[in-house]
Amino acid sequence: MKVSIANRLTELRKQKGLSQEELAEQLNTSRQAISKWERGGSLR
Repeated sequence: MKVSIANRLTELRKQKGLSQEELAEQLNTSRQAISKWERGGSLR
């Protein structure tokens, strides 16, 4: 994942007032996955 996408994900999550945990629940994934994505890690 490109860093610019990771930064955009973080920005949008914060604009919506969501914690990583809340976003993870909505996406049916773990908070750790959200954190990894926001750091620019793989989507897999």
